[in-house]
Amino acid sequence: MRNISFDYIEDELKKVEEQFEVHLITETPLIHKVAKYVISSGGKRIRPILLIVSSKICGYKGEEHIPLAAVIEFIHTATLLHDDVVDNAPLRRGKSSANVIFGNEASVLVGDYLFAKSFKILSGFKDGDIIKAYSDATTLMAEGEVKELVKTADVKTIEKDYLDIIIKKTAVLFACASKIGAIIAGNKEDYAMRLYEYGLNIGIAFQLMDDALDYISGEEFGKFIGNDLKEGKLTLPLIHALEMADEKEKDIISKIIYKKKLAAKDLSTVLTLVEGYGSIEHTVLKAKEAVEKAKKNLDIFPDSIYKRGLFDIANYIIERKL
Repeated sequence: MRNISFDYIEDELKKVEEQFEVHLITETPLIHKVAKYVISSGGKRIRPILLIVSSKICGYKGEEHIPLAAVIEFIHTATLLHDDVVDNAPLRRGKSSANVIFGNEASVLVGDYLFAKSFKILSGFKDGDIIKAYSDATTLMAEGEVKELVKTADVKTIEKDYLDIIIKKTAVLFACASKIGAIIAGNKEDYAMRLYEYGLNIGIAFQLMDDALDYISGEEFGKFIGNDLKEGKLTLPLIHALEMADEKEKDIISKIIYKKKLAAKDLSTVLTLVEGYGSIEHTVLKAKEAVEKAKKNLDIFPDSIYKRGLFDIANYIIERKL
């Protein structure tokens, strides 16, 4: 990740990358081609890093964290493949999305394969708490995806509803990655709970910063400005602006959201309202509050290179540009 060194787990991260290759060997080359395209497209491996560092902060000395970190990235990659089809997204991390290159059918099916492969790998672990952590996370993620779909273009969406969506859709996988580190280290109570809450808040902050960046970042950051708006998604900046707007402004925003195709002036109108009501600043503030909550959950751990690493990840979430 940018400006953060994880040299102390470099060998383990290399082993995780090797796991990708091992588990993507199939008789169907398209599976490897599509999955490798997404996995190798510039992701920061935040979730696998969280799992590895969390296991280290709990004193873990074994090797189970390597395949488990690969699984967390497989699950994440599967969600990206499905999300880009649902959203009809043209870009992912500054490159053409997999559905643009390989088609919707291949993207959905390879996403399904990665989910199935993930649980095949997990079936080799005897600890039921490990499998439960992953199954709980993926179930909540699916629920969050459906709830987001239901809330598409719903101008009555409130901040509480939206936070529930991002907790389920995004944050629970961060939480799962962090908690697994404690589980495999044998710390299934205090450490596991603290690391779960740490990861959950990191995930909330991650998504909120994505929401803010969508209104201020251009194509150079791997996405089109206002892309969420074009897809009819009400993220926190727009939800906050709607809560602050007068009836006339709410009516204007509602009409724009329901349009099948936005004109440049429509996007400009919404951006003006979002900026005018300080909605981007509000979103960033909420993200910073989540990061502080995440850090607070690390108080139980003594100072170490691993604790500082988790602090670095927390800070990166706020500072990142993509």
